[in-house]
Amino acid sequence: MIPDRIIEQGTLTTTGTRAAVDVRIPWYRALPASCIAGATLSVDDVAAPAETLRWELNGRERTFADMADDTEEWWFPLDSAVLSGDIPVPDDGREHEVSVDLTVYIPYIIIGDDEVLHIEEHDTKTMKAVTA
Repeated sequence: MIPDRIIEQGTLTTTGTRAAVDVRIPWYRALPASCIAGATLSVDDVAAPAETLRWELNGRERTFADMADDTEEWWFPLDSAVLSGDIPVPDDGREHEVSVDLTVYIPYIIIGDDEVLHIEEHDTKTMKAVTA
């Protein structure tokens, strides 16, 4: 719904072997952590392996599976989350193309028997990496 603002410009960080970027919710209302179905992260067309992806929300870093039943933690439209994964990105002053695909469920929009709306959004931005 609001895909061009998923990646926050200028937030790419690196440890040399792991990259992270701040992301914003592509929806106009808060959603519980259980509605964050998954994401992908790639830098310069190199994708982070799915098993290395971590989602930091409200100071807690977890896997998407860890959040599947969490209805206590909420992602608010004005708050950033951090998506990270194992991707070697040098802090060399060069611009890097960062891409994020994000899937979220909208629990209060019922589209069928036992099915709620889910949205899949994509954003790509170019930015320099800084050492974390």
